[in-house]
Amino acid sequence: MDWFGASDYWLTRLVFQRALAAVYLVAFLTAVLQFRPLIGRHGLLPVPRFVERVPFERAPSVFQWHYSDRFFALCAWAGCAVSAALLAGLDSLLPLWGGMLLWLVPWALYLSIVNVGQTWYSFGWESLLLEVGFLAVFLGNDEVAPPVVVLFLLRWILFRVEFGAGLIKMRGDACWRELTCLDHHHETQPMPGPLSWFFHHLPRPLHRVEVAANHVTQLVVPFLLFTPQPVATAAASLMILTQVWLVLSGNFSWLNWITIVLALSAVRFPAGPPDVPGAPLWYVVVVLAVAVSLLGLSYRPVRNMLSRRQVMNRSFDPLHLVNTYGAFGSVSRVRYEVVVEGTADDVPRADSGWLEYEFKGKPGDPRRWPRQFAPYHLRLDWLMWFAALSPAYADPWFGTLVERLLENDRATLKLLRRSPFPPDTPPRYVRARLFRYRYTTWRELRETGACWERTYVRDFLPPTRLAGPVQRP
Repeated sequence: MDWFGASDYWLTRLVFQRALAAVYLVAFLTAVLQFRPLIGRHGLLPVPRFVERVPFERAPSVFQWHYSDRFFALCAWAGCAVSAALLAGLDSLLPLWGGMLLWLVPWALYLSIVNVGQTWYSFGWESLLLEVGFLAVFLGNDEVAPPVVVLFLLRWILFRVEFGAGLIKMRGDACWRELTCLDHHHETQPMPGPLSWFFHHLPRPLHRVEVAANHVTQLVVPFLLFTPQPVATAAASLMILTQVWLVLSGNFSWLNWITIVLALSAVRFPAGPPDVPGAPLWYVVVVLAVAVSLLGLSYRPVRNMLSRRQVMNRSFDPLHLVNTYGAFGSVSRVRYEVVVEGTADDVPRADSGWLEYEFKGKPGDPRRWPRQFAPYHLRLDWLMWFAALSPAYADPWFGTLVERLLENDRATLKLLRRSPFPPDTPPRYVRARLFRYRYTTWRELRETGACWERTYVRDFLPPTRLAGPVQRP
């Protein structure tokens, strides 16, 4: 069946699969290191409480059948192990069906995590990893040539990611049409990186060029993915270049990295194909059946993408098989940050010894320069950015976070860079205040050494203490 396989994409498949396995590994490692304080049995949004009210049909997950922190850790570490095995190429040593089953394992495990992860797992790149990971199951190994239809579907995902993001920008905020969004974005993005300050201070005409180039990459170039080679490779390469620019300018978890992985699937590397036998009939039937199903499920994402009321980052089925994507349909002009503080004083006053909790990634101390964390995802830091936009984003979990800080809860404190209180001396009161942050100028940076300047806006949460001993199940 020469029409079914594209043997000249064998190296493309190899690079794509190993890169995808690396993203899986980061995702599972993030889950291992953060699940207890976020969604564990005593977390801010516990899984047991979630599965009590949400049925399996709406959120398929192995944790619907059984949950314990130990079981979750076992599943997350298993995901790390399988991802590492795939990164090392174990799937190529197995028969075709065995390789497919091996790729199915991380997809099923990560689906189980995302479907009980609630707010902490509501980001578009979670669904994107699942959608791409599901297709990877059917890409095959060295026993068969890469199926043409699966390569096409990977490009179809990349098209929807880029074109959907381009459309939401043009519809969502006038600054994208006026080419002025990057006058603000590098300063107000969720988690700046170590180079974001410098990107912000680029000349404004260059910002206009950046926005215009973004529009070309997202609204024009995606159509070239479906043209013959080498044009498709050139289009994918341009997308990769754009994503590298975004990697340098911010901390967007693995969003940019999974997009790069997707773009790699459209690149034809200059290497001769190996001799591979024809695909077995059962494999052809399975791949074609899956392809037809996914194309049918694409109806709702496409309808959303073409709608004037387009929404970003939504899954239309509980398995996250085909989703809609988009980012920064609107751009904040002003940056606000929630600063959390505690005091050991028995009576909290304005002049009490309030000490600030330091988060790992989000801005805090104006003198502390941002660090690079992506593709690792600091989930609490990202949600704190949303909380600063509107307290409603924090309603389900912020009160519990304060409670955990008042207890000096060990697991919760591991999410932070530093607590100002010794492990055996918790604070008596915790409060939160809202500040406006802006990047300093070149002159201010030289004079003060601070990359941020902040101004108090209002109280976010008044001084709060524990009413009594906390009773936990």
